[in-house]
Amino acid sequence: MTDVTEAVPPARWSRPLVADLAERYALLAAWGVTCIVFGILRPDTFLTTSNFTTIFGSQAILVVLTLALLPPLTAGDYDLSVAATMTLSSMVLAILNVNHHWSIGAAIVAALAIGVLVGLINGALVVLLDIDSLIATLGSSTFIAGVVLWISNSQTISGVSQSLIDLVVVDRFLGIPLEFYYGIALGIAILYVFEFMPVGRRLLFVGRGRSVARLSGIHVARLRWGALVVSGLISAFAGVLYAGTLGSADPTSGLSFLLPAFAAAFLGATTIMPGRFNPLGSIAAVYFLVTGITGLQLLGVQTFVQQLFYGGALVLAVALSQLARRRSASGG
Repeated sequence: MTDVTEAVPPARWSRPLVADLAERYALLAAWGVTCIVFGILRPDTFLTTSNFTTIFGSQAILVVLTLALLPPLTAGDYDLSVAATMTLSSMVLAILNVNHHWSIGAAIVAALAIGVLVGLINGALVVLLDIDSLIATLGSSTFIAGVVLWISNSQTISGVSQSLIDLVVVDRFLGIPLEFYYGIALGIAILYVFEFMPVGRRLLFVGRGRSVARLSGIHVARLRWGALVVSGLISAFAGVLYAGTLGSADPTSGLSFLLPAFAAAFLGATTIMPGRFNPLGSIAAVYFLVTGITGLQLLGVQTFVQQLFYGGALVLAVALSQLARRRSASGG
């Protein structure tokens, strides 16, 4: 009898632990399996240093834009203007640097200030006027897109300073452009704020229940507004990287980043820290999605697979993240 009763606790405790680990790292395992499958199917093109260098180096802008979504999402708000803000900041940088001959440093500061301004306006619409964040930021996104077309005269502005291009894509570490490391550093910084600073914990508390947070003495409106300002600033930083990557500013192409960013943010909420929007999971989700698309393209699949992949991933990710959030809230 003694042996039987002693054997029960490990059986009872090991299953939840295994299930928890499987849930936390399923996406990473799927990413590994994806690499193995495409490596077997296309070893000569997929399993090459240049391919993985391209995968990691080319997605830094998407990583940063995905990270821009996390503060408002954690607070329970949506920011649909991140891609438009990125496009606007890159255009402002290019116009000031190329057309008005501002130094690249001053142009970058102006571009980042534009992002802060957009965040302040979004915050005013959402917090002061009590407009649903989905509607407010959708409207501001459309307005910003019009502003970009206006100030650029619907034309691409080329000739951005070579020093910015060097700092973004030309200079490399371990063969990968520096923009990759900027995205990783930003993710680590956000993780630190979320996990080890009071403001991060309060932001999570606000996202889980605004009424309860307000009764607990938390400045809900201030945190929501601040999250949208931070989102605007990070989006503007993505715009700086975008201008440095292209060496120019395009008035429309940046808008295509919105759907992939949301897909990665929600898919990231199903891994590492299931049920929570977290930077590590979001970064892993970006590279998982891009690896899958790259592999399919190497197999000769048509280019429309990118829209199918990201659209399907977004729907699946939202469903899975909701399940994870409910399980986390119930303590299951």
